[in-house]
Amino acid sequence: MTVPNFTAGQVLTAAELDTLRSALGMAIPDFVAGQVLTAAELNELVDVANNAIFYGVATGGTSSSITVSGVNYTMLKFTTDSNIVVTTAGLFDVFMVGGGGAGGGADGAYGTGGGGAGQVLQTTIYLPAATHTVTVGAGGASPTDQAGGDGFGSRIGSYALATGGGSGAGAPGYRAPAGKGGSGGGGFGLTSGGTGGVATVGQGFNGGTAFTSGTYAGGGGGGASAVGANASGSVGGNGGAGISKSTFTGGTDTGTLAGGGGGGRTSSAGTASDGGGAGGSASGTAGTANSGGGGGGISANGGGAAGGSGLVLVRFKI
Repeated sequence: MTVPNFTAGQVLTAAELDTLRSALGMAIPDFVAGQVLTAAELNELVDVANNAIFYGVATGGTSSSITVSGVNYTMLKFTTDSNIVVTTAGLFDVFMVGGGGAGGGADGAYGTGGGGAGQVLQTTIYLPAATHTVTVGAGGASPTDQAGGDGFGSRIGSYALATGGGSGAGAPGYRAPAGKGGSGGGGFGLTSGGTGGVATVGQGFNGGTAFTSGTYAGGGGGGASAVGANASGSVGGNGGAGISKSTFTGGTDTGTLAGGGGGGRTSSAGTASDGGGAGGSASGTAGTANSGGGGGGISANGGGAAGGSGLVLVRFKI
């Protein structure tokens, strides 16, 4: 079919975008009101229209066959940077997790915040026939100085992005609280850094607040489905809960991921689950690889634990 009444060089209004979405029965990726249509973009819209009810076909990563609610799919799993080769343009369901943030670094017996989890993005996108770069976001590095800490985003070309989690707050000279993109990191056990990092709206949850007097315990990092817990007395805050990928994979992969890291404390550090690392004293636990979990905070001189790397899952109907 053709897309009626649209020409190359036309400026799309909000009403015209609504008309397109209604006609095609889906969201139009990468098009916004006020955008000037190029000839190539118009051809992409026509391609979408011609395949409005069809999924595309692609190769890459580790391929497996899954069944979700009685529908058969091919699923491609990417655990490291790679390419997805789309041989037939169309729709693709994606489940993506950004890299988790690292736990904060310390310069004394003050508990640092756990790292925030990476964003979990589940959506349907349109991909044209081409080779597209798949980036699996790295976890935030253990901060031994002011550099490093935040997780990195996972992406499929320019079509989909799951942002990385924020690092946990640390001692002056190490890392301030951060809420970059995904969930926020936990707060640091001193008044100057006690507040947890604020997550970007719709991408995750805030980090927990530290206990900033006496015992100085760190707050837990925010998870993909819950806030990081506040520290209480001498107990570091637990990391926030993550999200299961079981529904997307039809139960073939039942792991839960994107949990926040636990806050640091010498005697009673915060716990973590769903790929997040527990807090500790001299060292925290790193986020699990390909979980997007936050790293645990500490309560000693040195760097907090690193965040876990992200994950990209792509499926299409067969």
